[in-house]
Amino acid sequence: MIEKERTIPRILLILQALLRRLPLNHPKIPQISEEIGKRMAGFKGEKSLDYPLSFLEPKKYFILHDLRIPYKDSFFQLDTLLISTKFILIIEVKYISGIAYFDPVFNQLIQTKAGTELALPDPTVQIKRQGAKLLNWLTKNGFFDIPLSSFVVMSNDRSIIKTTSENKTLNKIVIHRHNLLDKVRDYERLNRKESLSTKDLKKLIRTLKRHHTEARPSILERFSISEEDLLKGVICQMCNNRPLVRKHSTWVCIKCERKDKSAHIQALKDYELLIGPTITNNQLRKYLQIDSSHVAKRLLQSLNLSTTGTKKGTKYILSLNEKSKQKTHQ
Repeated sequence: MIEKERTIPRILLILQALLRRLPLNHPKIPQISEEIGKRMAGFKGEKSLDYPLSFLEPKKYFILHDLRIPYKDSFFQLDTLLISTKFILIIEVKYISGIAYFDPVFNQLIQTKAGTELALPDPTVQIKRQGAKLLNWLTKNGFFDIPLSSFVVMSNDRSIIKTTSENKTLNKIVIHRHNLLDKVRDYERLNRKESLSTKDLKKLIRTLKRHHTEARPSILERFSISEEDLLKGVICQMCNNRPLVRKHSTWVCIKCERKDKSAHIQALKDYELLIGPTITNNQLRKYLQIDSSHVAKRLLQSLNLSTTGTKKGTKYILSLNEKSKQKTHQ
């Protein structure tokens, strides 16, 4: 049973919003586009595990995706955590094309693609650290003596895995996607003893979900981009023209003549991802390029957002999700 769904990583949504909101000639666009491509490939690789995992018995295995757990003064992240009453498995997913050579001497992964070599961090070292941190976290939260293991799953079935002849344990740690189920069943045969009661298993899942903390990176600071560089206004989802003009309670694209009553929602999602989680009436008017404070107020109130402050100091909390309801008449 999937206890925490896999969602598009927030950092990917942030990068996509940043790309939408930069002028086409901005010097950081190639760098941002390259990172989006890498992260999209990684996300697709993670999603490719959904198929083999779907064959696991839902009453025996509980799956949590994309966990980010506080640890001391930092966090540790887990692509996929597989929990049963008998053991816990950490699954780290890597999408690598070409040849993946695991160098045990220098603890690096060397990717060879189209004749070019690229040194990457060794994921086997990464999962050892993740395992140590998770064990520490489990103990701290009252969960003891639970068998725990880790796999690095290569999600690209065409990747070639290589290592030195002396590195005889790599195939127990690094596997291709199509071998995942067999490895899980092997581990099940090795761990027949119940280590968690059903009650404690449910408690562990609740605790993990409660401790999960979404990352909120400052992307503008990271790329040294000023907020003033961001394009303002509502963007047409049909032809990417901006800014849309508001006429008779709807947004109109002058270029393709598309009309959309809710086009401002994506613009506000971009604002939340790039600038901050709250917005005032004045900030909304500047950002959406509308003059009327009354129109701005109606737009914000139509989204049923929580608020802080009063009168001109009112801040609207941009919790724009699928449950956000909007009135069609402003």
